[in-house]
Amino acid sequence: METTPETLPLQIPELADMKKPPERLHWLGNRRLLQRRRVSVVGTRRPSAYTKSTVTRLASELAKRGAVVVSGAAMGVDALAHRGAGAANTVAVLPCGLSHRYPAVNAALIDEIGREGLLLSQFEPDFKARSWSFVVRNEVVVALGEVLVVGEADPGSGTMRSVEFALAMGKEIFVLPHRLGESEGTLGLLRQGQATPIYDIGAFADRFGTKAKEREDPFVLFCRTAPTYEEAARRFGDRLYEAELEGVVTIRDGRVILL
Repeated sequence: METTPETLPLQIPELADMKKPPERLHWLGNRRLLQRRRVSVVGTRRPSAYTKSTVTRLASELAKRGAVVVSGAAMGVDALAHRGAGAANTVAVLPCGLSHRYPAVNAALIDEIGREGLLLSQFEPDFKARSWSFVVRNEVVVALGEVLVVGEADPGSGTMRSVEFALAMGKEIFVLPHRLGESEGTLGLLRQGQATPIYDIGAFADRFGTKAKEREDPFVLFCRTAPTYEEAARRFGDRLYEAELEGVVTIRDGRVILL
């Protein structure tokens, strides 16, 4: 694993699907992630609570099966996908050179991916992000994944530009099922028969690998007893909040219920 940026001269087969594949890529981190099965995940920078929890869980389940999540390190769905998979199981494609951290709010996340996962950029190290470089970045994100998952999107958004790339490349597109009036971009894809809804996260993740057998989690064991919220918060602190956000538990009548 490299700790300083390097140039990646080899041709990544998947990039041949792009209209104009980059001549070279700069990289930092674990290049072996490119040898594993990969799923691209994109979406709005302002996701709903439902999207936040579902994307986080989806990325986590993919990582548990040995799959790598590819995204663009942007705020919102991108960052959730990276964090859900864990830095060691994710590839982040940047709209700037590897000397920069954009967006600044995700600088710590990007640094972590550079240490444990893989950062990629087709731009020179000192290049600063431009409006057009985000579109170029998005095409690389789409090309690197076997399929594209769209967490949430509005019509005419940058995310829907990624969908256009996926359609041009013949990539299968998956979306989260949203309520009417929410995520109109993905609802439109469903109406037009251009995307498949993910109704079962486990079944979707199983397409990309087998889930490793896990030891019983003390938190899960504790929640099976339906403890009070106060008991769980006192014992596990932020873990309880994260589990609720990810849809692992819910709170009913003051008690923690394992889902």
